[in-house]
Amino acid sequence: MKEYYNLDSLEIDINHLIQRLDDEWRWDYVYGVPQGGVVPAMMIANQTNLKLIDDLNDLKEFPESTKRILIVDDVIDSGKTRNKYADFDFVALHMKPHATIEIKGDCLTSAANTTDNWIHYFWEGEESKSIEDAVIRQLEYIGENPNRNGLLDTPKRVAASWNEIFSGYNEDPQSLIKTFDQPCDEMVILKDIELYSMCEHHILPFIGKAHIAYIPTDKVIGISKLARLLDIYARRLQIQERIGKQVTSFLMQYLKPLGVACVIEAQHLCMRMRGCNKQNSTMVTSSLEGVFRNDEAARNELMRLIK
Repeated sequence: MKEYYNLDSLEIDINHLIQRLDDEWRWDYVYGVPQGGVVPAMMIANQTNLKLIDDLNDLKEFPESTKRILIVDDVIDSGKTRNKYADFDFVALHMKPHATIEIKGDCLTSAANTTDNWIHYFWEGEESKSIEDAVIRQLEYIGENPNRNGLLDTPKRVAASWNEIFSGYNEDPQSLIKTFDQPCDEMVILKDIELYSMCEHHILPFIGKAHIAYIPTDKVIGISKLARLLDIYARRLQIQERIGKQVTSFLMQYLKPLGVACVIEAQHLCMRMRGCNKQNSTMVTSSLEGVFRNDEAARNELMRLIK
């Protein structure tokens, strides 16, 4: 999910950080990691007696200088930036739960908030521009000139396409829940649902089809909702095995059927374009719940019907 961060939120979080740091106070200087940490570092400097510095190298002549400098950033995401400053105390506005922190000695790490959300900070300007800047850096990395005519609008197009390709992050599967009371004990199958997803290991597409089946008890769901449920999970960075499991777990929880199955067949471009370069291989996965896992007859009937 996306979260837009405004000035009011910044002021609240800076006050919380300063209050939290009161018992630890031992710094003379504050340094903001370019670019995201500059604004919160300025706010901390304005509300304390810390001196804002622009370059850590300016203090190299001071003994024990690392203990006197507080490093500030907007977000501790993977943890790499925090670990780059492992000798320093470090604070941030946000920290991601998956961050891996490797610090030295008793160095402090603190954040005002912990969140899984993607944060857009108001000082970053337009949201689309920050994504476009990242695409420009990628073009430069592969040796391209982002200013040549054919690439001038590519960053904007990539940002727009990502909004569609990864739209599953902004959709809640529970929004699909609209069941109908209909006593039924026959198998319901939606076959050959087109599937497009992106491999989380290489950010390359895998493309194929899925078959979703369930045996209801007293509730059924519209067939279009089955296809939409698949899309919500597929339109994220994924592995094929996880998509099937997410679909069956969701339907088991909300429909309470006798059983659910999701069988997926897909070709992965990360195998075709790179690595082992196998052009004709198809990966087949199945997630089976309830009677489809425990009853051989039900499982065999399912496999026969989806052929």
